[in-house]
Amino acid sequence: MPCLNLSTNVSLEGVDTSSVLSEASSTVAKIIGKPEAYVMIALKGSVPIAFGGTEQPAAYGELISIGGLSADVNKKLSAAIANILETKLSIPKSRFYLKFYDTKANQSQEYAQCLHALHQF
Repeated sequence: MPCLNLSTNVSLEGVDTSSVLSEASSTVAKIIGKPEAYVMIALKGSVPIAFGGTEQPAAYGELISIGGLSADVNKKLSAAIANILETKLSIPKSRFYLKFYDTKANQSQEYAQCLHALHQF
């Protein structure tokens, strides 16, 4: 399940967050090649962030995925998410950092699957 966590110092008040979430979700699914039904996007605004010594609009993201990541995919994801943030939240592409985690299936589970596994013993 790919999960994109985005934090920004931009206030989300008055922002159509549904369009940000929707566009980010479909973009992650398409670029990674996973069903969108398994993609999760978390967006947090008004987070105190300084980037390059200033508190101008900026964002930090972490994308966790079980496979599907590579240098080429990561480059495409960074560019696509930066474009969404610039278009929807007026965050310059140069003030966005995205960290990638390619994890193994046994290192992350959906909550329901974890509970199911616990009850098997």
